[in-house]
Amino acid sequence: MNGSLTTEDMRVAIVAFYSCLLGLLALGLLMLLSGFEENRCSMTYMFEYPEYRRVVLPRRVSRLYPAYGLYLYGEGQYAQETQGFKLTGAPVLFLPGNAGSYKQARSLGSVALRKAEHLEGGVHLNVFTIDFNEELVALYGGSLRRQTLFLHESIKAILRLYKGLDNPPSSVALVGHSMGGVVARALFTLPRFSPRLVSLIITQASPHLAPVLSLDTHLLEFYSAVKQRWVGRGDSLQNVTVLSVGGGYRDYQVRSGLTVLPCPKGDFSKLSLVATAVPRTLSTDHLSIVWCKELVLATVRAFFDLIEPETGQLSEDPVRRRTAMNHHFIRHPVRLLDEPEETPILLSDSPEAWSEVNTLRLAYSTPKEGQSKYFLFALSSRRKAYSHFYCRSNNLEVTSWVYGCTQRNGSICVQAVDLSLGTELLPAYKVLTLSLEELSSFTHLVVSTSNLNGKQFTVECEWQRHVSQTISLGPHVLSFGLTVSDVTVNSSGLLHTVQLQHFHQVYQAFRITVASHCKHGKERLASVYRMKVPWFGEDSLLTASVPSVTEISGMLHTSRPDDTSSVLLQLHTAPNCQYKISVRTSFPKAGQVLRFCGPVLPVVHGVTLLLACGELSAVLKTGQSVELSQAVGGALQPIKVDLPVYLLHLLLGCDWFQEAWSTLQLPSVDSLPATSPDGTFHEGVALAEHWDRFLAPLLYAFGAAVAFWGSTLLSLFLRLFSLILAPLHRPSISRECFTLRVRTQIFLILLLSLLGWNSCGALSITAIFLLHLYKVLRLQMMERSLNHILNLAPQKHTETENASGHTEVLTKSKENSVPLLSESVLREVRSDLQLHLSLSALFTLPVMLSAPSLIHWTRNLRYSIQLDPDPCWPHTVPLLLSCVMLINWTSLKLRSSKFLPLTSYVLLPLAVAMVTFSPLHLYRVSYFLTTALVLLAVSSLV
Repeated sequence: MNGSLTTEDMRVAIVAFYSCLLGLLALGLLMLLSGFEENRCSMTYMFEYPEYRRVVLPRRVSRLYPAYGLYLYGEGQYAQETQGFKLTGAPVLFLPGNAGSYKQARSLGSVALRKAEHLEGGVHLNVFTIDFNEELVALYGGSLRRQTLFLHESIKAILRLYKGLDNPPSSVALVGHSMGGVVARALFTLPRFSPRLVSLIITQASPHLAPVLSLDTHLLEFYSAVKQRWVGRGDSLQNVTVLSVGGGYRDYQVRSGLTVLPCPKGDFSKLSLVATAVPRTLSTDHLSIVWCKELVLATVRAFFDLIEPETGQLSEDPVRRRTAMNHHFIRHPVRLLDEPEETPILLSDSPEAWSEVNTLRLAYSTPKEGQSKYFLFALSSRRKAYSHFYCRSNNLEVTSWVYGCTQRNGSICVQAVDLSLGTELLPAYKVLTLSLEELSSFTHLVVSTSNLNGKQFTVECEWQRHVSQTISLGPHVLSFGLTVSDVTVNSSGLLHTVQLQHFHQVYQAFRITVASHCKHGKERLASVYRMKVPWFGEDSLLTASVPSVTEISGMLHTSRPDDTSSVLLQLHTAPNCQYKISVRTSFPKAGQVLRFCGPVLPVVHGVTLLLACGELSAVLKTGQSVELSQAVGGALQPIKVDLPVYLLHLLLGCDWFQEAWSTLQLPSVDSLPATSPDGTFHEGVALAEHWDRFLAPLLYAFGAAVAFWGSTLLSLFLRLFSLILAPLHRPSISRECFTLRVRTQIFLILLLSLLGWNSCGALSITAIFLLHLYKVLRLQMMERSLNHILNLAPQKHTETENASGHTEVLTKSKENSVPLLSESVLREVRSDLQLHLSLSALFTLPVMLSAPSLIHWTRNLRYSIQLDPDPCWPHTVPLLLSCVMLINWTSLKLRSSKFLPLTSYVLLPLAVAMVTFSPLHLYRVSYFLTTALVLLAVSSLV
């Protein structure tokens, strides 16, 4: 009785423990999917019905790529004018991404048409788009090279459409969404591709650094070739301008850290940033980044600024391209791109329009009546005491508004140099900060507040000292909101900087609260809070009224690559107000862990199932009964698995061990995903400095929770499904039920191998998996029938115990000498059921990892019966062999197996190897699990 209570208590404790883990995991997923602000991007609309006119390609191209197509976007009259493909605009080609539609180009095409209507000279864009048949190229890499080759053919076909022009284009600008951006960069890996055909690429939420999920070797080989071309031999591509825009935290499909462009150091033509850093743009999800009006406008304006008026085509000047991208996507100085810089200009007006400011701050609101007004600030008396001059204005439409005076006539500045180039747009106003060290050639600063059109606006300026306050944030990610850091800013100025010390890792998450309070209730300009990340373009801005309480989500997309910088919180504040800043550790860090380490969960999930299968087999071998959920519950052994992995990482830090490792030609050791902007771990830096060691046990716990509840749901599903199938099958209590003969096994192996060879390996894997599930269903129905019979039938036999304590399996009646049922038979059937449930759970993971190949094969079945290349074929035949042999495995055979003890010892090293070599190569999980299944299959025979 006491033992029974202890077992039941342990079961309750295990369920409670994994329920808590599941709740934490669910909360992390919730934070990952919806823990941020709602999508506030404006939608782009078409004012006329969109049309997609197919471009006729050469027969050779159509025959090689029957599933793909090239289209020209059009609307209304423009669509009618381009029916014959007589084009005169600048060509732009849109590339859809993973499962993306070619019709996603309508936002870019429609805004470009509307923009061209308001321009003189007939300059416009011809927007083309490619139909990639909505292939899942983020999960199946076999089509990536085929898409790249078709893109090359499409570019050549587009340029042929312009042959009759006096000034035909020599290149095509590319806009790639998601994997379309990766395919665009892969063009330059083709041996026959001329880099002159593409000089400008803009990518949207494209994972350049690494694939989101490395599910096959073809995907990783593709990425390796692209990286080798752009990094290893990237010096020849410095004239190609590439801009990568990440979506931000709303994009949970491609984290923004993966959108960093790998390139040689010093290549300034490659720009990477997050959408939140683009002037007046907010975070976008993975799909809305295509139609987000703010981003589409920035893209279209950049293209039109690059059009040469003489030719009507995009400029071939790399400096001009880089300047245009910086202008519209990074700083936006609120001035025309071609305006001259620092050229002397003449200022002339009546003396009444000029006023000299002798105070430290200017606050001026223009009257309703239009007038000319200039304010003069003397530099000589401020150089020693102050370091910067700060000015901001709302609703000021002119692009030139701050000047450096070079020549005065009394109280009037008659000649000056425009200093407004450094102006940048913020959500509420535009600001300009000037360093006094760079103004040595000027005597005064001039701020123009003229409003000749009568439009009202406000200008605020002040002298500043470059001083910042510091909040020390410890990397205590397990504090669960108990750690709070406060600082109070008495805002006598307009700009304050707070340094967030020790905030530099992606797994850190903070909730920053800014509470503003003002003594007087007069109307003020809104406050703007900016979290500035010096090592990557992932700044985020937030506007708040005064007074207010505002929460800022403090999380990073990339980790700091060095120890020279910290995250800054810039506060553009209202004067004479108090701002209290509180920084608290945020609970959504579970979402941060899933964002960066979520792809590792299949690995730890497989490790848990592997160890659970070994533990279940060991228990059943002793003749005891155990459920799969109990075995999975006891398989959480992070120390046994992680300790060897950690020791291996330490040994690899030794030169002699690393040389021996290389001599044996062993594969490189995987680690947690890289998070620095360059995508690499730095030489000689310990792993713990990038990710705390606590993350490994946390990931193991998450993986074990997924395995525990996954196996529980699988068992529940099969039990319910067996109830549905029960009326279709005759009740059977024979233990030989659904046992395959040797000839049948050989036939199945040959048939499914031939099927996989001629069609798709994943199809054969799925078929044998379903066959094994049917075996489990029959066992489930048999167990129910036996239990029902034993509950209803009278006890007509006796049970005796042998020397070992086991119960007789069968007894015979005196009447007909037919074996009668006993409780031991039911226990054996239940043991068989749990054994095959564990095998099904173990087999589920390779089936899930092969699903993208099966989906891709199904979608392209009308074009080709055979999947080429097939990433699942290398492990298809071993998986078929092991599964067919394991169908006949019983607990009786398990107890008599001589090879099983050796297999049980090998499963733990296999789990360690899986953690060592699979986090960045998920397809290897299938290899390791196949190896385990083959060993178990051998154990069923020997």
